Parts: sequence; structure tokens; C-alpha cells
Amino acid sequence: MSWVIVVFLGSDCRTETPPAGLQSAPSNQNGSLVWDEHMNSVVVLMTRCSSSDLLPLDLLTRALPRPGQAPPTQMVQSRGSRGFRLAGAEATALSFPASQIFTNCDYFPSEFSLVATVKIPNLRQKTNEHIFSVVEEESDSLLLGLRVSKNRLHFVTTPPGVSRRGRQSFKDVGLDDNRWHTIILAVSGPYATLTVDCGLPLDKQARSFPSALSTRRSRFFVGSRGRWRGRFSGLLRQLVLVPGSDATPRLCPAANPAVAELAVPAILKSTTFQPGQQEPLYPYEAEARVTLGTRPPCSSAEQGQLWFDAQSRGLFICDGPAWTTLLQSTERLDYLEDYQDLYTRSETFDVEVFSIPSEGLFMAAANRDSRPGSGIYRWTDGTFQLYQNISTQEARAWKHFTIDDQVGNTSGRAVDWEFFTVGEEKFLVVANSHDGSSYSLNSVIYRCVESPGQVLPTFGCRDWEHFRTEQGRFLLYSINDGCVSVSSLFEVNQTLSTSGAYDWEFFSVGPYHFLAVANTFDGRTTAISSTIYVWLDGCFQVFQNIPVSVSALSSAVHKQ
Repeated sequence: MSWVIVVFLGSDCRTETPPAGLQSAPSNQNGSLVWDEHMNSVVVLMTRCSSSDLLPLDLLTRALPRPGQAPPTQMVQSRGSRGFRLAGAEATALSFPASQIFTNCDYFPSEFSLVATVKIPNLRQKTNEHIFSVVEEESDSLLLGLRVSKNRLHFVTTPPGVSRRGRQSFKDVGLDDNRWHTIILAVSGPYATLTVDCGLPLDKQARSFPSALSTRRSRFFVGSRGRWRGRFSGLLRQLVLVPGSDATPRLCPAANPAVAELAVPAILKSTTFQPGQQEPLYPYEAEARVTLGTRPPCSSAEQGQLWFDAQSRGLFICDGPAWTTLLQSTERLDYLEDYQDLYTRSETFDVEVFSIPSEGLFMAAANRDSRPGSGIYRWTDGTFQLYQNISTQEARAWKHFTIDDQVGNTSGRAVDWEFFTVGEEKFLVVANSHDGSSYSLNSVIYRCVESPGQVLPTFGCRDWEHFRTEQGRFLLYSINDGCVSVSSLFEVNQTLSTSGAYDWEFFSVGPYHFLAVANTFDGRTTAISSTIYVWLDGCFQVFQNIPVSVSALSSAVHKQ
């Protein structure tokens, strides 16, 4: 450092080097008045900071917590290099007073370089994020800062005694592309030079950087401006202040210029955690590349790489000699996969799938709305496509059946559809339940032709079931008044007492035939019994009552 003495002798004012009788004062007495006995005068001591003796200052390491403190940041490995994600940390947690680095002088160097290695995601327009800043604590005013915006980098300063900030902006720098970049900003007088990834330098000439920018009672913030707004959302690997020189020759050329190193925190270059280490434990996140396809080679060169075997559904890691299993799916004998999403015109309560020889595969959907009613879908080119709309009233189910060579269908509030055959004929029966005003409706049996094959009067019908015994073929339907009708060739054969019957299922066990009904509500409670009937002496008789609560479906079991 050097001394400049302003001597006051009356009205005369001149500057000269310090006389021999004057003792050097500490730098923290900058601007103090000293009495010189030899010159019989008062002098003002002014110091000029020399930056030639300062080493590179690792600002990122100074902002990180000390051993024993909880880390406020997250360590992330991306594209083979580690960095800190600072967005989740409190602004004050990643800061330190300027006096920690400017111990002999309160002034920011007039010539310096800033080195930063960053990975910045795509930024929106009018978004500004601070990589670092120096803020005066009492007034909360920004002294200088380095910030990034959409495809731009800005260096901002506030000269002493000037209310308006100065800004040097570099356009089209392409830093926010979610890749690693090392930037070197060298400032000297009115010139600022930006070098990105050891490429060609970009020069800017603007207002000279202040030669006497005091940092007294100010604070360095890493990844912010000391506020929540404008925080750095990317990854930061290094942040270094190099006083007095252009740091470009120290880093360039480099084998990997995007992550060229000058002073990277040791924790980012250390190996895995060792027992007993004193460094803070950071939450860790890493990106990994996964190879697909056939088995790739595994050697020391591929150690740590991942391979996903799509055929066996296994994830493997190369440990050097061979692939080691990380995840392996267990073999499943059967499973379902989503094949087609079929959108219907309204709420659908039931579907019935059936086939018609020489016509193909069909599906009937019982839709609630009367307009356009229920839909018949045909299997076309590997999917079900709408084939025909059939007028129904709040349809709840369909049933398809055949009689000899005739194909039929039946459906209000249609509650159930059922497909069945009688000889060569195929039919689809629908259970109509309610038309918005009455439960006394006709349920309909449909054949291939559009006209109904037969209309049966029903009351709040909810389900149809077709079955066959030695006595012939039968249609069974449930109604809301607690009774069930069984028809043989569609004449009433038997009525069974039920309680809100919602579904029927016919099945056989050996020579015996059974009917299971799912009762839902008896007018007071849903905790009621569903009933299994057995076919004896030409009619169905109660075989077993099963206590259930709102049973919606009876399962059928058929044994040969």
C-alpha cells in the first residue's frame, strides 16, 4: 500500500509523500487526522488498496456452512459434474460479511475478475436471477452484483454518491440452456470482458468501475441479492473473485472448458461419505444415463453405467467385471394392461360383449341419458367403434341371446343388459328401470334387426339373466317392487321375492342349477342377505342366505 498526505498550511493545499517523522497508521485509520510535530501541520491519511498481493478468493466455500452446521443447500450431480442447488436455502444462510475477505482494506478492488461455473435452466422473459451480490447492510442498497436473465448476463454497480446504478449487459450469451458453463468476467477501468467456456472474449465499454467502492458494513450474498425474489435457480459449482488481474489465462485453454476449475469447493470433488468425516452431510441428487437395448459391454471403462433390459424388465449397474442387478420385475402369470379408452355419451352402468356370426364382435353400453340412448359398438380394426344408437331410458344393463337362427337384444332407466342364445338365434335383452316419472316400463328384447322381437312389461327392472335347464330356456329379470319374474320363452314362469335386487347370476355345479341374487336395500337398511336359489321340481327354491352389505355383484362359479 502507499500513503497520500494532504497537508493543510493556512490556505495552501498540496500533496506529497509522507515525511520521515510521520509514523505509518493502520489501514483502518483511513481518512484520520494526524499531527506531524516535525512539519507542525495536520495531515489527512488516505490509503490506496493494492490488489496485487491478494490471492483468488473462493466466495462459494466461504458461504457454505462450517463443520457441525446443517447444510442449507442440496448437492446435485448433473452431466458428470457436481454443483449446489441454492434455491431452497435462506438468503442469509449463504452470506458472509465483506470484512472477512477485505481484512486490510475496505475498498473493493478496482481491477478484478469473477469466475463462475453455472448450470442454468431455461429462464422466462423478464426473469432476473442473482449469481452473487454485495449489499450494504444498513440501507439494503446494492453495491454490485452479477445476475443472469433470458440469454443475457448483467454486471451491476452503484458508484459512491450516485443514486443511479450502472449496468454492463452481455447479450446472446446462451447461458440458460441447462448445460454447464464457466464464465470469466474481467473488469478494468471502463472495460469489461466476458469469456464463456474459454471461447472468444466479448468486450464492453461503459462507465468506469468505481476506483473507491467502499465495502464497509456490507455483506456478500451467494445465489441471491439478500431477498427471496431474484434467487438463483440453477446449479453453482464455483464462484471466485480474483483481484487485480484477468483470470482467463489461469483457466484457458482447458480439456473441458465448460467446467474449467480455478477454486472448486472440496466437498464437490470428494468421494463418497467416509465414517468419521467432519464435513456437513448434504442432501444428494444425481442424474444418470441409462442404456437401452441388448446387453452392452461392462468393463472398468463402463463402471457405474446403468442398463435397462426392456425384455426382462430389469435395471442393472456395471460394477466393473459384470452387470449387477438393481431392480428385477417378478414374473407374472397374468395381468391387464390399458388397451382402449372408450368414451360414451353419458354415464354408463353396464356393458355386454357378444358376437354375431359373419358380422363380428359387438359391445352394448347401457347409458343413463335417453338422448341419444345406449350405444352398440362394433370391433373394427382392433378397437370398438360406435355402430348404432338404441333409444333407452336410463339404461342400466344389456343382455344378448340367440334362439335358433335369430339374433336379438333387449334393454326407461335400463339397468342391465344380457346376451344369450336359444338354439341358433341370438338376443340382447335390456332391463328398463325408470323414465324420469314412472317405474312401470317395458323392457325390450332386441334381435339383429332394428325392431324389437318382443316387449315385456316390467316395473323398475334392474337386471336380466338368461339360463337353461332341462325344462327349457328362461329369462329372469329383477324389478323394484321386491319381486322377480322368471319367464320361459318369455311367459311368466315364477316370481321370487327380493329386496332391491341389483344383479343376478346363473351357474351350475354338477347336475344342479343355481341362481344368485344381489339384494341391496329393503326400504330400511342395506345390511341384508343375498340369496342363492337351487332349481328343484321345476322351480327355484331358497338354498342359502348370505349376509352382505350393499352387495353390488354376485360372482358366478361353474364347475364341469
